[in-house]
Amino acid sequence: MSVTSHGSVTTPCLKAVLQAASALGVDTAQLLRDAGINRELLVTPVERIPLARYLEVYRMAQQRSGNADIGLHVGHITYFSGMTLHLYMTTICRNLKEYFNVIPSTIRLRGDMGRVLIRPLGDFIRLEWHPLNTDIPPWRPLIDEMLMSSAEIVGAICALPVPVRAAEFTYPAPDDTRALKRAFGPNLKFGCEVSCLYFAREVVRYPLIDVEFDVSGDFWAGARSVFEEPASIEPFLRDTRVAIRRALPGGGLTIDSLADELGISRRTLQRRLSALGSSFKSILQDVREEQSRRYLDDPRLAITEIALLLGYSDQASFSNAFRTWCGCTPTEYRQR
Repeated sequence: MSVTSHGSVTTPCLKAVLQAASALGVDTAQLLRDAGINRELLVTPVERIPLARYLEVYRMAQQRSGNADIGLHVGHITYFSGMTLHLYMTTICRNLKEYFNVIPSTIRLRGDMGRVLIRPLGDFIRLEWHPLNTDIPPWRPLIDEMLMSSAEIVGAICALPVPVRAAEFTYPAPDDTRALKRAFGPNLKFGCEVSCLYFAREVVRYPLIDVEFDVSGDFWAGARSVFEEPASIEPFLRDTRVAIRRALPGGGLTIDSLADELGISRRTLQRRLSALGSSFKSILQDVREEQSRRYLDDPRLAITEIALLLGYSDQASFSNAFRTWCGCTPTEYRQR
């Protein structure tokens, strides 16, 4: 496998590979030393690992474990480690279609590895994995990881079962497909143009699970309470704030996209907000500031995840905005 690719990935990606390798009996401390990676880099989730270095560690982990299915293990760990973020998304979205529309992209969540695209195809929807770097060949572990984590996330957040109807892979058929069949079912094809999963088309209408996190001494802000609005708030203002919260994780929220979400023109939106003594910019800032404090009260959410939930491209942008609002960094606020 070529490892000359440019770009970088987030540290949780490397942590998932190391966890899987350790579970398969690999000495991960030696693995990092051989790859020239300082373990201290893994402490801070905002650190980025060069993509070529990450792929090299992944390759060595596969070789040293002797396990061709390592990508399935990494995908399972990736799914589980990101569940807090995905459970919060269920409080923003009402069904799987809305989730697909607003979930942060793979590039924002993980780094410069590739994109996950959703396409309708007859009676099915197809979840496709597209590597960003053309110099990365169809390497099985990375493909297995992406499809595995995607299948598990979709199955976990829907209130109804969502079986994989078929799976296609760009790599050649392996000698042993038992683990792949356990993960994706019996309908597998290899040597295809695109690596993808097929789901029945009606799943996009499936409702998402209704999560009610325990509000206890450890978890101060239940996910449901984060999205509640006072009954006394003016109805149009309440709808506007709800629409903003729902759209933020997808990134790139504008007054035009908000107007489309509300089913009105930009001019009408501006006029109605002005009549209420407000504006798109002021409401956006107010919602972000209010949500940031509530998110920070929940220790399960990493600051990088909070930045994504608020529509920022990275933690640094969120931290700068939060310092403007509160006079301290998110980390300092959480320590207080």
